[in-house]
Amino acid sequence: MASIMPLISTLIKLISSITQHDILLVVTVVSGLFYLLLYKRKVSIYLLDFTCYRPPDSLRVPMSMYVEHLIHEGFDPDAISFQVKILARSGLSQETCIPPSLRELPIKKSLSFSKEEAATVMFSAVTELLEKNKINPRSIDILITNSSVYSPSPSLCAMVINEFRMRSNILSFNLSGMGCSASLVSIGLAKDLLKVHRNSLALIVSSESLSQNWYTGKNHSMLIANCLFRMGGAAILLSSKEQDKKIAKYQLQHVIRISKAQDDQSYACIFQDEDREEKTGISISKSILNVAGEALKANMASLGPLVLPFSEQFQYGLSFVCKKTGLLGRWKTYTPNFKRVFEHFCIHPGGKAVLLAIQEGLKLTEDEMEASKMTLHRFGNTSSSSIWYELSYTETKGRMKRDNRVWQICLGGGFKSNSAVWKCLHTIEPEKGNAWSDRIDSYPVDIPDIVEID
Repeated sequence: MASIMPLISTLIKLISSITQHDILLVVTVVSGLFYLLLYKRKVSIYLLDFTCYRPPDSLRVPMSMYVEHLIHEGFDPDAISFQVKILARSGLSQETCIPPSLRELPIKKSLSFSKEEAATVMFSAVTELLEKNKINPRSIDILITNSSVYSPSPSLCAMVINEFRMRSNILSFNLSGMGCSASLVSIGLAKDLLKVHRNSLALIVSSESLSQNWYTGKNHSMLIANCLFRMGGAAILLSSKEQDKKIAKYQLQHVIRISKAQDDQSYACIFQDEDREEKTGISISKSILNVAGEALKANMASLGPLVLPFSEQFQYGLSFVCKKTGLLGRWKTYTPNFKRVFEHFCIHPGGKAVLLAIQEGLKLTEDEMEASKMTLHRFGNTSSSSIWYELSYTETKGRMKRDNRVWQICLGGGFKSNSAVWKCLHTIEPEKGNAWSDRIDSYPVDIPDIVEID
């Protein structure tokens, strides 16, 4: 006991000598270390759930009805003939839908109809998502909406906030003019925001409005959009809360964004413009396949080192050097085998020709292209939301297993090629009541090269 007393005495003197300044310094240092440990920790982004809008059957536009509308609208005979040719080869079914205003005779185009279309699609998808997951709208911390050609004031964000009475301090962002790849632009933005605003929920609403931009002129390049684009939208719920990993469907692995807007041909490939008669439409250039191919190659070059095994990277690098230097004759650049790392592919269904070109380039089988082709067939090109219909198709088929990886590929005006990689966290059971569940048993279907139109 006596030997301990000097130690206690020394400790008392040491404590008594500590000043308030010393205590403050220690607290500051400890707090700083805690802050660094907390915020240097990697933040994971989880996809809790998503929903896709399913238009009612009353909005279907069978091809014969489409052609009948063209005739009654007084379209130029050459314009009618051109659209019939595109429709016959489009890969679309008789089930795709358009907004009510475009089913009228004559067609009705106005701001009010565009707003009504946007509200119907967005509110339906968001309501289903929140109710299915029992999420209070006021618990949403970040809201991102995207629609390329429809950008009203107040914004689409404001429409959603008003409809669902969200919080006044919600972080809201409205993306416009970003084309069919806007959904993954939104995912990238949400990822960055969720890493800063930790333990938060982000809601993304991807949609497009057809009503105001339906083209009624004679320009062939602008008529193509009428034949391919259809009504649709999706709502996606992301989280940076670690506890949500238990209930989340997927974990975000990578987001790659490529823009070719610095190149004039790429920039003008998909363009909103007026024709000689001052009629507005979306022009799609004949060079789209080449432009899309170059953009996708750049995307693959950025994504490859992040996901591909060394053997694939080595073969690509060797072939690239040989091609540039002229060694070994006419050496073709090796296309990496992405099937070694991805079980599922969700490729933007911009059109039948685009899908076939990507299938050939990536050497994908019919099974691997099934979700993309069936989405084009059943829903048409729903712009930025299309890739979510494809993911929903895969889930509804019961094919999404734990640890499967999904590669989403988007192509859009600008020209942009964006992609996202998701890892499935648990085997996903098919759900009832989603966009596909009413007729999933009838898919896949054979898609003829040419469809007869009465």
